[in-house]
Amino acid sequence: VMARLAPLFVNDRNAAALLDMKPAEFRGLVDEGVLPKPTKIGDFERWDVEQLQSIARGYAAEGGPIQW
Repeated sequence: VMARLAPLFVNDRNAAALLDMKPAEFRGLVDEGVLPKPTKIGDFERWDVEQLQSIARGYAAEGGPIQW
């Protein structure tokens, strides 16, 4: 039996779930610039899971602490 791999990139619904929020709340924070914009993969928009985890843990995408 093959182990399931964790996703590297997710859609807005799954990105919102990672941060325990509704998709509309997540999109609102993206639109406000609080969260990063998605990466285009072909016709799809996806968010980098590692980047979202880093932000949720208090580190900006560049690796420094977020100033709240």
